[in-house]
Parts: sequence; structure tokens; C-alpha cells
Amino acid sequence: MNARLAQTQALRRQCTLTLPGFRSLNPAEEFEALARWCAQRGGAEADVYGEGGLAAEFEQRIATLLGKPAAVFMPSGVMAQLISLRLHAERARLDRFGMPPNAHLALHEREAPQALFGLHGVPVGSRIQPLRVEDLAAVKEPLAALLVELPMREAGGLLPTWDELQALKARAAEMRLPLHLDGARLWQCRAYYDGRTFAEIAAGFESVYVSVYKDIGGISGALLAGGEDFIAQARVWLRRMGGNLYQQTAMVASAMMRFDERLAMMDACHRRALELAEVFAALPGVRVNPRRPQANMFHLHVDAPAEALNAARDAIAEEERAWLFGAARPMEVQGFSVIELSVGDNLLALDDATVARLFGRLLARARA
Repeated sequence: MNARLAQTQALRRQCTLTLPGFRSLNPAEEFEALARWCAQRGGAEADVYGEGGLAAEFEQRIATLLGKPAAVFMPSGVMAQLISLRLHAERARLDRFGMPPNAHLALHEREAPQALFGLHGVPVGSRIQPLRVEDLAAVKEPLAALLVELPMREAGGLLPTWDELQALKARAAEMRLPLHLDGARLWQCRAYYDGRTFAEIAAGFESVYVSVYKDIGGISGALLAGGEDFIAQARVWLRRMGGNLYQQTAMVASAMMRFDERLAMMDACHRRALELAEVFAALPGVRVNPRRPQANMFHLHVDAPAEALNAARDAIAEEERAWLFGAARPMEVQGFSVIELSVGDNLLALDDATVARLFGRLLARARA
């Protein structure tokens, strides 16, 4: 860990008020909570290399929730997505897959598909809007699969409308193009789709990846869901990649003990995101993207340099013990920055006036 990152993390730990995301426990508190939860349910059986125990129970729960025949727990989303794309490529006998140009796989995974499997990711669609039927018409080469991200994190949590999503699924089926769902934040989508079930949202996707540390708050981990044969083959690749750890019980249990409670909070978090969008839109030099949040997250486009915003964030953390956001990033337009905010129970419990005051101070400091 570099010195700057260590300093930032230490500063965040000393804050008594945190705005983004959900409350988290320190390791001692987490392990105590896990022990209580396991005891309250009458004990918990451990898995062995991912087989049996809590892992099997949770895999079945997620498969049913997503409307898929089977699911497998994996230690990371990177592994889940790579294995899924590898299987699609094997079945199609093609080394190309499609994805939005700003998909997580394209920006944050150090060219993992190419480096590990020789897979070429073809950019499909736009960086600033969800994939649509028209984007499929522009694809001029055969693809083994198409990755669809719901919601689009790098575009502020944008989602296609329900009709647009169904049209995309139908056209992909006509083209016999398998769809893979990057659902790292899928749990945030239900409110925008008028309460439709996760199974309805995931219908039409051959494979679905979901995270259980994002929003859910597990220690780590992800699940890949799909057909019985697909998941059986995924387990083979999981073994090859060293992902079927001897025991995954702690990771699984930490997700299971929060799962229902966190899912039940998602609609309230979305409503709070809508309210907060109005608060931020009233601040000078700030634009909210999307103007009406579609998920529990949104971006702030700020007329101030990223370095100044981050320095102001640290100063407020020192003075008020309040942590406002993770990190501001520079935008393509010089002097402008983007801040990502994810709404969890921290912001559910915080009033508008406090949010407006803290960010007003941030902007004043950054522009000074």
C-alpha cells in the first residue's frame, strides 16, 4: 500500500460520520456478528472446496432468486465474469465477445480476458447510454456473447427502460447471441423496473453475475448463475483458476446474514437517491448524472479540479470527522471532476440540511 492510500484510509477510519454506502463493521465486530448469527440459526455447516454446507444453501437461494437452474459461489466477480466469458467462447468457438466501452471488465481488470484467455473484447454501444437494439445492428463481426451491465456504473447508474431491455433480449435471441449480465449492482435495479422480480430482470440472460459484497456487505464474493451444464463447467474452471478455496464459509455467512435485510432496504435507498439528487442539483457548479437517479447511485459532475476536491474532502474529514466520498476523478473537460455517490443506510439516516452544508463547505474549499 502506498503512503497516500494508507493516509487516506486512516483518515476515513477516524471519521464518525460517513455518507456513502452502508455501515460496516471492523474485523472483531464482524466475526462476533458471524458467530452470533451461526449460533442463532442452530449452527452452520462448513463447505469443503465449495461443496455442501452454507455455500450450497446460498447458491440455491441465489439461483432461485435469479430464475436460473443453478449457481456457484466464487471469491471474486472478476473470476466469475472471466469464467462465464470463457465458457461462452468455448461454446461458440470464437475468441471475441462484446461489451460496452466503459464496462468494468474494460476499465478495471487489467486486460484480464486477453491476458488469461486470449479473448478480445469488442466495444459495443455508447459510454453514455445503455445498450440498445440499434447497437446490435452496428456489430459487424460474430460474437461469442454480449456483456450487458445493469446498472452502468461509469454512466452514473444508468439503466435501459423495461421495453428497451426486453427488445434487446429479443433481438439477441433472434441473432442467437448469448447475453451475459454483469449484475454487480443488480440488487439496485428493481425499484426502477417497478418492482419486477430479479428473475424477470435476469430472464433472457444465459449467465448472470452478482456481487455479494457490493450493497449486500459480505466480506467478499460473487455468484455466477445459469443452466445446470453451464454451472457444472464453471466449477471446472473455478478449480483450474484456484478459486474453489478449501472453505468459503466465512464469506458466504457474512453475505447470508445481511442478505434479506439489505434487499429490503433497496427501495428506500432509491427513494433517498431521488431526494438527494434535488439537494445536489441546487448546489452551484454541480450537475447530477442522471438528473433523476435510476439506481441507488449517481454521479456528481463538479466544476472544480479533482485534486482540489480530494484535498477539501480530507480537510473536512480532519475538522468535522465526516467522510464525504471515496475519490473525485478528473473528467475529459479540464477543470471538471466526477464524484460517485452510492446511497445506503448511511444517507438514509442523514438529513438534507447536513448533506447540503457539508458539500457546500467542500465546494467552497475546493474553489478557494
